[in-house]
Amino acid sequence: MRPELLAPAGDWDCLKAAVANGADAVYFGLPRFNARLRAENFTEEDLPEVMRYLHRYGVKGFVTMNTLIFTNELEDAADFLGLVRDSGVDAIIVQDLGLARAARLLVPGLAVHASTQMTITSPEGARIAERLGVERIVLARELSLREIERFVPGESPPTEVFVHGALCVAYSGQCLTSEALGQRSANRGECAQACRMPYDLIVDGEKVELGDKRYLLSPQDLAAVQEIPELIARGVVSFKIEGRLKSPEYVAAVTQVYRKAIDAALENRSGPLDEADRYALEMTFSRGLYSGWMHGVNHQELVTARYGKKRGPFVGRVVHVGQDFIETESAVPLKPGDGIVIDTGGDTNREQGGRIYEKRGGKLFFGHGHFDFGKIHAGDRIWKTSDPALEKQLRQSFARDPEPRRNPVKVAVEGSVGEPLSMTMVSGDRTVSGSSEMALEQARNAPLTTERLLGQIGKFGQSPFFLEEFENALVGDVILPLAEINRLRRDLLEELEKETYDYSPPNLSMAALLREVGEMEAKTDAPEMSILCRTVEHLASVLDAGERRVIADFEDIRRYPDAVQM
Repeated sequence: MRPELLAPAGDWDCLKAAVANGADAVYFGLPRFNARLRAENFTEEDLPEVMRYLHRYGVKGFVTMNTLIFTNELEDAADFLGLVRDSGVDAIIVQDLGLARAARLLVPGLAVHASTQMTITSPEGARIAERLGVERIVLARELSLREIERFVPGESPPTEVFVHGALCVAYSGQCLTSEALGQRSANRGECAQACRMPYDLIVDGEKVELGDKRYLLSPQDLAAVQEIPELIARGVVSFKIEGRLKSPEYVAAVTQVYRKAIDAALENRSGPLDEADRYALEMTFSRGLYSGWMHGVNHQELVTARYGKKRGPFVGRVVHVGQDFIETESAVPLKPGDGIVIDTGGDTNREQGGRIYEKRGGKLFFGHGHFDFGKIHAGDRIWKTSDPALEKQLRQSFARDPEPRRNPVKVAVEGSVGEPLSMTMVSGDRTVSGSSEMALEQARNAPLTTERLLGQIGKFGQSPFFLEEFENALVGDVILPLAEINRLRRDLLEELEKETYDYSPPNLSMAALLREVGEMEAKTDAPEMSILCRTVEHLASVLDAGERRVIADFEDIRRYPDAVQM
């Protein structure tokens, strides 16, 4: 099975950038039930047109329903499932276990993928999700290559892995910091990104001097492009790019690089990430590029602690500060119009930056008043934050819609004298049929031979189809005006291309589903009680009371061996 490249889209430009640069599928959110509420997102009215656009180019569309669902939202969620199904969406991505189960019963034809927020870290967890109706698992981003190897194809659902983009300091979906500090739940799409802020460190009541390392919880960005061959060898079916809040230029650049890497791996062509690719990844968005947890845990490398927002490529250090310029030995090309930022090691929200006005050798000049040169010192780091030439090149990649993907069509005609000509077209799982508005007549000359029919029926023009197979089942020598054959062909091609998205309610209401589930559970064996124990002392009391079904959830994981022995 050829692995899929899955790109993010927060708006139409991002969607077009993903399609134009080689994505096999695109995921996006709507204003409800979406863990990226700060993204522009598509509207429910947009959804049918979005899916038509994607399918025109042979690209799949996945909708994120990856928040936890509150009880008072169940009916809305059920209605939303029906809308998504009838808009032609290929799959939904869910975090909530109850929603996964509900989707299987309410809209059984709609594929369900387990979001990384479901935090599936083991084959056992994957099989539980599979029993709920999940068809694909988006693995937790914290797994290493060795741990991913445990998900054996055929023994657990197909796996999808994040290969690029932002990382959470907590297990994805399990961070409660934003909720605790600002009543904005990450599990409800409102993450305040507390991990990207500077912090003080207090040890035994004493403040530790951190110097220029105050962003203690801000990981670098994941870039697993070098690990693509190993992930393919482990049976991963989909490579996912993070970034529904990112720019279309970011989507274009990252999709290009990973398309190239996947194709090379499939053709057994492997090699290091070239400088142009790395530059594009760093330039469009980067807090530093790192392989994440792919090779295990190394927190000191994962978190540099120097910054919490975009840096871009490292230019070098300030060598000299003049009255109206700075001088540097640049490790990356710089030109007038490029943007830079001076990193003094302090609060990145107050750092100085701007566009280069003039460049003379290693000297960089800026617009008057853009810098306070008295606050810049030799040794300060310089990062390149903007490259208008690259941005223009990337925008050009999706400025025009690509050529539609042409799909094979099988056409068959039948009929006899006195009957209309019947025509059927089959493409993939779609079949359309129609008949002429006039009857076939006996031909006195020039009957409708297969050759003559192909001359008309094979004219597919700019439609996204090509004639793969033709069957002529006309009886005898018959004739019909060629204009009528052309009309029928055009009508059927339009119908074949036009996917019908007529909304109908789900098969069941949520209330009926809950009643059905309750009846199912009432027929099962008597329920068992499980006791939650937070400490070894709790566990001892429960065992002494004769209970034998316990859940141990200890703050100190070193106590688990004692619990197992008990």
